[in-house]
Amino acid sequence: MKILIVDDHALFRDGLSLLLDTLAEDVLVIEAVDSVSAFDALSKHPDLDFMLLDLNIPGEDGFSVLEAMSQEYSTVPVAVLSASARQEDVDKVMATSAVGYIHKNTPSKLLLGAVQLMLAGGLYTPPITTLSEVAGGVNDEVAITGRQLEVLALLVGGDSNKQIAGKLGIAEATIKMHVTAIFKALNVKNRTQAALAGQALV
Repeated sequence: MKILIVDDHALFRDGLSLLLDTLAEDVLVIEAVDSVSAFDALSKHPDLDFMLLDLNIPGEDGFSVLEAMSQEYSTVPVAVLSASARQEDVDKVMATSAVGYIHKNTPSKLLLGAVQLMLAGGLYTPPITTLSEVAGGVNDEVAITGRQLEVLALLVGGDSNKQIAGKLGIAEATIKMHVTAIFKALNVKNRTQAALAGQALV
């Protein structure tokens, strides 16, 4: 498995490279520091499996690279790395060919889960709750209740609604309502995304 990291901060690249090495035994992490070296790496490794791109790199900006990628290397999934916690930046990125948006402060376990999701063909965006925490405040409109945190913890563990209902001693229909509320609070669409987001919260 070949993964390209495009970021001009050496320490961040080194740390991310070590983390990605744990994905599988055959992981080869390739590094680039700007748009020129990124496209050079792409030409040398046409069988690239995944790319992590910092938007603020020297040379062409990240959006220009994304546009070129969609035209010349459309088979390579690209996820954006960013220090921005603004929802409008997430929306702008996800309106392109990118398969995901990862904040640079994302916990290691959640980041790995996000990469695995995208490698499997899914899309990843950070939950609103996490973005709010990164930005320095929790959005009351998407607050999760104590009971919902209990449900989320069991969901992260892989339990079904029926199993969660049995463990908490409440009706399965009530669990379904809690799960729906959790999806809305975390800005996710399915249990896999909720479980990934929940790892950072429970």
